[in-house]
Amino acid sequence: MADITLSSVGKTFAGAPALKDITTRFEDGEFIALLGPSGCGKTTLLRLLAGFEMPDSGQIRIGDRVMADAQAGTMVPPEERNIGFVFQSYALWPHMSVRRNVSYPLEIRRLSRADIATQTDAALAATGLRDYADRMPSDLSGGQRQRVALARCLVSDPGAVLLDEPLANLDVALRASMQAVFTDFHKRTGATMVYVTHDQAEAMAMADRIAVMDRGRIQQFDTPQNLYECPKNRFVAEFVGRGTVVPVQGVERTEAEVHARVLGARIAVQSGQDSPGVSHVCLRPENLTITETGDLRAKVARVTYLGGKYLLETVADCGTRLLAETRARFDVGAQLGLTITTPWAFLED
Repeated sequence: MADITLSSVGKTFAGAPALKDITTRFEDGEFIALLGPSGCGKTTLLRLLAGFEMPDSGQIRIGDRVMADAQAGTMVPPEERNIGFVFQSYALWPHMSVRRNVSYPLEIRRLSRADIATQTDAALAATGLRDYADRMPSDLSGGQRQRVALARCLVSDPGAVLLDEPLANLDVALRASMQAVFTDFHKRTGATMVYVTHDQAEAMAMADRIAVMDRGRIQQFDTPQNLYECPKNRFVAEFVGRGTVVPVQGVERTEAEVHARVLGARIAVQSGQDSPGVSHVCLRPENLTITETGDLRAKVARVTYLGGKYLLETVADCGTRLLAETRARFDVGAQLGLTITTPWAFLED
């Protein structure tokens, strides 16, 4: 397996920048998710790693090998990078059985029949496909076809595995079961995996670290927990999880605590130790408690049942939309008191 290093990588299409100065490192054996809205650059970054595109600037290394260097004009073709790629569309050969689909990359490399059989059997076993080896792709479900694509990727013992929204074509229940398949696959193989998705629940469930992207840049690269609890800026705070970003109206610092005036209330806030200041807070549902005499008053505008609890969309007297969770049901139009408890604060550039 291998780590992946990107140094000042940029890519432009028709004069419009798709990636801007991407400098980061994916550690050997990590499960990385590239998360962001459509057009943020995540698929372009994956295609650069695979060798399907040449960067306009910067350098890409996988392990000790330079795969692409814009300044030197060098680029290693995809077939020589020892990288597995799992496509959203599966890209299976319809006229080949499951076994042939999986073994074909080894046949191209002209391995011996014995080696092909051994490695193919191992890949089929790792993805739970032994009993389907002689079936044709048309006889498989969507989840089984995705497993075949994963087995074909695994069979060559790649240094890294790239996955481009592989669950996008599956229904909700099957997506959940396939998430477990990918997670188990990663644990068994220890492969470095880079997974593109726009589904934050998917990324949060599987990845060791997530690179949240927007407009061609990585906005924050961190663990799922840190992205949710300690967002770096407004985009990350609003894109990851539920919540509302509101401005801070004043800050008071002591050695032990930081207090800020938020929506007219003076509250304790959390912030990074190296933060030079705070300008906004992210109010998650867990930061808001329904009380008789709260920090502010709000009116229930919408009620959504989440199974065992309710998500309340409320509107404060000042007009700010706030989300709260409760096990008790409230009717639309109900007046509530809300107490704010230690939200995360950050300095917006």
